[in-house]
Parts: sequence; structure tokens; C-alpha cells
Amino acid sequence: MNEDMAPAENAATATDLVEIWTDGGCKPNPGPGGWGALLCYRGQERELSGGEAETTNNRMELTAAAEALEALKRPCRIVLHTDSEYVRNGITRWSTGWVRRKWRNASGDPVANMDLWRRLLDVSAKHDIEWKWVRGHSGDVNNERVDQLATAARDAMGIPYPKRGK
Repeated sequence: MNEDMAPAENAATATDLVEIWTDGGCKPNPGPGGWGALLCYRGQERELSGGEAETTNNRMELTAAAEALEALKRPCRIVLHTDSEYVRNGITRWSTGWVRRKWRNASGDPVANMDLWRRLLDVSAKHDIEWKWVRGHSGDVNNERVDQLATAARDAMGIPYPKRGK
């Protein structure tokens, strides 16, 4: 193949398909939280996870997606599976309006989790992403796997759950 025919170094090609599953959560919400991500590329898998002592479910869902995309070293074609309608709708529908309204929601209030939304939009711009929603805890093996990663990351912090009153 001559140099003129070679794909541009930054161009995503069909062989660059990366499948990603992400999840995040807290117990209680807000409270200690964890996130998990699974990246699959050409038969290889990579697991990522982490946690925060005081956070929310939505922040952990956003963090999982951002961390997964930031782990990629070059532009790719991606199918990102999330069980968070908040993440999928925010990135595919709501974010355009937020940016147009200078990071204000439809009510005129500042967008919640703006720092993470900006982070996710910035890293998403480098890739060609199909955002797929999957129902949580419905038997999707990889969704269950990232849920376990998120839970393990949260539990690894060793923060006891508050006891509920009767």
C-alpha cells in the first residue's frame, strides 16, 4: 500500500472497534461509591475500577464512562454500553442544549455534575461512539461484570454502611 492510500494516523478504522461496558453506584446514595469499566478490543479485555468516599450514583456512572474513554490511546470506533439513562440521554440529547445555554439546564439552573459532563464531552469528541443503553441486572453478562467491579471498588474503601433505623 502506498503512503497516499494509508489511513490517516488519527482516523478510526473498522478494525478499531472497541466495546465498552460501564457501571457505577453508591450505597447509600449519596455515600461511598464505586465505578467499573470493561474494554474489549480484538479479543483482549481490560478492567478498570475505582471509588470515592462521598459521591452519588450519577457521578460514578459518569466517571466510569470518562475513565474508560480516557484509557484509549487513539481515536476509535466504540460501542459503549451503559445501564444509566442519565449518561446516555445526557451525552446524546441534553448536552447540546446545556452547552448552548452556557451550562444551564432547561430551568436555567447550573447543570448538575458539570465537571464530569465537560470531561466526558471532551474525551468523547475524539471518538466515534454509539451509546447503547442496557437494562441493569437483566442478565447482560458484561453489565453484571462491571456492576461487580464497581461494588468491589466501593467495598475496598472499607467505609461501613450507615445502619438504618427501624
